[in-house]
Amino acid sequence: MQTQKLFYEDCHLRSFSAKVTACTPAEGGFAVELDRTAFYPEGGGQACDTGMLGGVKVLSVREKEDRILHLCDGPLGPGQTVVGQIHWERRFDQMQQHAGEHIVSGIINARYGYHNVGFHVGADTVTIDFDGMIPPEALEEIEWAANRVVWQNLSVRCWYPSREELPGVAYRSKKALPWPVRIVQIPGVDSCACCGIHVEQTGEIGIVKLLSCVKFHQGVRIEMACGGRALKFLQKIYEQNRQVSQAFSAKVLETGEAARKMNETLAAEKFRSAALEKQVFDSIAAGFAGAGDVLYFAEALTSNGVRELADRMASQCGGTAAVFSGGDETGYSVCLVNKQGDVKELGQKMSSALQGRGGGKPGFFQGSVRAPREKIEAFFKEAVK
Repeated sequence: MQTQKLFYEDCHLRSFSAKVTACTPAEGGFAVELDRTAFYPEGGGQACDTGMLGGVKVLSVREKEDRILHLCDGPLGPGQTVVGQIHWERRFDQMQQHAGEHIVSGIINARYGYHNVGFHVGADTVTIDFDGMIPPEALEEIEWAANRVVWQNLSVRCWYPSREELPGVAYRSKKALPWPVRIVQIPGVDSCACCGIHVEQTGEIGIVKLLSCVKFHQGVRIEMACGGRALKFLQKIYEQNRQVSQAFSAKVLETGEAARKMNETLAAEKFRSAALEKQVFDSIAAGFAGAGDVLYFAEALTSNGVRELADRMASQCGGTAAVFSGGDETGYSVCLVNKQGDVKELGQKMSSALQGRGGGKPGFFQGSVRAPREKIEAFFKEAVK
C-alpha cells in the first residue's frame, strides 16, 4: 500500500498519528511502514527527517518503490496506531537551506543561463555546483538579490501539474522528466522540478549568506548557509573578529586595515632581522677562519638559518662545517657543508648513528637527528679526524 505523504500536504506538521502496516528486522534496527507519515525520506540533496515514532527513535527514512521505510531502533506492532514526532529543528533547517538554494539557483539561471548540476546539504553548509563561471565581483549582488527575495516574503508553491498542464509549465530540470512532476515555484524567481521540502513563505528562510565560490570542473561551486546556520556562522565570525579587534586595538570594522599594517611591520622587521642575522653569521664564521673541520651548535635557528650559517662557516674554515640547532628533547636540525670535499658519506653515517634523516649533494647535506648533544659530539670526534 502506498504511504500517504503528509510532509507534502503540510510542511509544518510536527506531530501526527498513523497505523503501522509492516515491521521487519533490518540492518541497524527495524524497517517500519505506516499508512501515512510526516517523516520526509532522503532525496533531492536533502537529508531525511528523524524523530520519535510510537516511543522508539526514527534513525533514518528512505523511499523504496513508493514505500516509505522508517528505520527505528525498536519494533512496532503491525496494526497499532502510533504517534510520530518530527525533530523539528532539523526539519526546519533543511527547509531553510533547500528553499534558499532554489532562490540562488533561480537568480543565477536567470542572469547567466547556468544550471544547478549538483546540490548537497552538508552538516554545516550547503554547496551548489553550476555549469558555468561566475565572476567573483558578482557574488555580492547575487547575495543581495537573494535576500531581497527573502524580505519580500513570497509564497512558495509546491504542486503536481496535471498531465495536460505540465507541457505548459516552464521549470528548471537537469533532464526531461516524465509525468507526474512536482514543481516548486517562487514567483518571479524560480520554477524547478523538485521532490524536497520547502518553507511556505520565503521570509521563513531568514537570511541567505554566500560563503565562497571556487572553480569546480567546468563551472563553479558555491558554498552558502541560510537561516539559523547563517546566523550561527556570522556569530562565530563576529566573535573571532572581536578577538582580533582587541588584539590589534582596532575597531571591529577596521581589523582588515590593522592586519595589513601589522603584516607590513612584520615584513620590515623580518628584513631587518635577516640582515642582522647575516652579520652575526659572518662574525661567527670569521672566528673559525682556517680551523679546518668544525662542529658548531647554534640556538633557535630555522632550517634556512642552519644552512646559511654552515655555508658561511665552510667558506672560512677550509674543511667541513657541521652546524646543529635544536635541543636534546626536540631533536636537532643539521647541515654539513664542505666547499672542496664530499659530505654525502658522512651525512649517511651520521643519519645511521644518530637516528637521523636527510639528503643533499656532494658538498652539501641537510636533515635532522634525534640524538642528544653528547652523542653528536662523540660521533664527530670519531668520524672527523
